[in-house]
Amino acid sequence: MRFLTAGESHGKALVGIIEGLPSGLEITSEQIHAELKRRKMGYGRGSRQKIESDQLEILTGIRHGKSLGSPITLMIKNQDFKNWGEIMQSEPDPSNPDARKVDIPRPGHADLIGGVKYHFSDMRNVLERASARETAMRVGLGTIARIFLDSFGIEVSSRVVGIGSAVDAAPMPSDLTDLNKTTDASPVRCLDKNSEKEMIAEIDSARDNGDSVGGTFEVYASGVPHSLGSYVHWDRRIEAKVGSHFLSLNAIKGVEIGLGSKSAILPGSQVHDEMKLSDSGEVEFCTNKTGGIIGGMTSGDPIVIRAFMKPIATLMTPLGSVDLSNRSNAKAHVERSDYCAVPAAAVIGESLLCFILAESILEKFGGDSMEEIKSRIDSWKERSL
Repeated sequence: MRFLTAGESHGKALVGIIEGLPSGLEITSEQIHAELKRRKMGYGRGSRQKIESDQLEILTGIRHGKSLGSPITLMIKNQDFKNWGEIMQSEPDPSNPDARKVDIPRPGHADLIGGVKYHFSDMRNVLERASARETAMRVGLGTIARIFLDSFGIEVSSRVVGIGSAVDAAPMPSDLTDLNKTTDASPVRCLDKNSEKEMIAEIDSARDNGDSVGGTFEVYASGVPHSLGSYVHWDRRIEAKVGSHFLSLNAIKGVEIGLGSKSAILPGSQVHDEMKLSDSGEVEFCTNKTGGIIGGMTSGDPIVIRAFMKPIATLMTPLGSVDLSNRSNAKAHVERSDYCAVPAAAVIGESLLCFILAESILEKFGGDSMEEIKSRIDSWKERSL
């Protein structure tokens, strides 16, 4: 399974193609739009979310509500394009080529290096694609992977555990069923109400100071079959895929699985999960410190991923930079932006994990239709540890 996205932040549309899914998967645009709406939520988001409806159009690969086994193409039109048509036009001979030109890069953004790499004098060519607007399409495509996982009883959810210095110390819920209903009801997608107030205060402080704030979120998956992934091939290790996908998300600077960095400071006796025989004679793990992944493979326990997001690079009180048009010191370019996007990043993280698990299931079980894959997974579930 693979996917590709295309489109600029203020261009005509975002387009995405996902390939490799079997036939017979029931998919509706309403299911995808519901997840796109979740991505738009979260305290600290900017005015762009009020403009974009993220209405989705299915272009290919689905007929009468079911996948055909061929590539599925989605399109999300950018409502804001009507205000940027002259600036973002794709036709030659623009009437005003310097409209909204960006000469001053933002510290922490792709502007400067991207402009040098692709030989642009206008860094708008960089920021339009480097924008997190692209993640709307990743959520759209990721929802198709989520629907695929739903067919096998695999549930993916998330929560925010920290924004700035505010931390939600509530433990990971023992029952992940309907966790998203709880976290979606919070403006910052956390569990503890006192922590919620502290997180909102962190965002308010950043906004009032023309600043931005980052944070930490966790993504979970329950109902995952054991033995997905492989220790044999480096690129099929589940941890490798987690690192690759999550670090591809805008502003993510670190990823942990299970105990994560704590594993480096604790003795082995406090890091590894002991095993025992259950009453039915099956091997089971007494704890889940590994976060559901051992030796590159899923253990059958819930997957626990923690990601760390830096503050957004655009600041309303800009940092020092350089005006490349005249090689002088200047304040950084200011572009419309969020103050905090950690709650949204958690929802996007769910889609990333959906991609990883859907691809891993297809690698292990194969099949061209949902009927084929279901029969193979049902047979595998009878094989206990």
